[in-house]
Amino acid sequence: MRHRILQPMCLVTCVVVLMTAANAQQSRWATPDDKTAKFMIDMERKWAEGVCTNNGVISELLADDFQGTSTRGERFNKADELRDEKGPRSAHGCALDDAKVRFFGEDVAIIYGSEHAIGKDKTHPDAKQCQVWTDTWLKRDGKWQIAAAQDNKVDCK
Repeated sequence: MRHRILQPMCLVTCVVVLMTAANAQQSRWATPDDKTAKFMIDMERKWAEGVCTNNGVISELLADDFQGTSTRGERFNKADELRDEKGPRSAHGCALDDAKVRFFGEDVAIIYGSEHAIGKDKTHPDAKQCQVWTDTWLKRDGKWQIAAAQDNKVDCK
């Protein structure tokens, strides 16, 4: 008798676990008219432009527990970015080149993008520098912020 009860319970538990896991893995690319994606891309644009001018975007853009990896492989956090935002700048011509948003459920998004700046390297003031990056956005308490970033320097096209 006990075996008859346990077998259906195990089956139901397995089905619930598998359906939950399958649902959690659902993802979708943002549509061109998605308001959340537009907001995220606008914030990414402001961060890219912030290399040239202090536009005050960092405090709202990055989560307090943000962690990033620079093009040199060094880790940085929100405090580092806030300090850089207030520092002197040598770059100009900063712009976001591309950004694509992929949502994973309702609270996670990854943005794949690229940007460029001229004169970011003070030793080469006329050199254009390009990078591609991947930013992980989390929605916490109804607010979207970047929790992680990975930057990679690439040859400009």
